[in-house]
Amino acid sequence: MMVDIVITDRDGSERKIAADTGLSLMEVIRDNGFEQFLAMCGGSCSCGTCHVYLYAPEGARLAPVSADEDDLLSSSEHRAPLSRLSCQIPITQSLDGTMVIIAPEG
Repeated sequence: MMVDIVITDRDGSERKIAADTGLSLMEVIRDNGFEQFLAMCGGSCSCGTCHVYLYAPEGARLAPVSADEDDLLSSSEHRAPLSRLSCQIPITQSLDGTMVIIAPEG
C-alpha cells in the first residue's frame, strides 16, 4: 500500500511522494533523491544524520522516542519538539498526509 508524504528539503523545496508501507521514512527520503539527506548509518540509529521535523496527522501511530534516538537527538543543536530520526519511523497507513522537513545539518 502507498501513502502520501510531503517532504521539504533544506532549501525550502517541497515535494509530495508516494511511500510504500513497510519501509522506514529514512528509506523513503533517501530513495527519492533528496541529496542533502545523508542517512550515513543506513538506518541503525547510530549517527543522527536522518534528523527530520515530523508533522504527522492527528491519530497517527508513532512509536515513542527510544533512549538511543533521544541521545542522538540531544546531540543536535537543531533539536525541536517535533524532531525525530527518520530511520525510527516505519511508514504505515496512519502516516498518510504526513509533512516532513529535513532538519538543518549538524
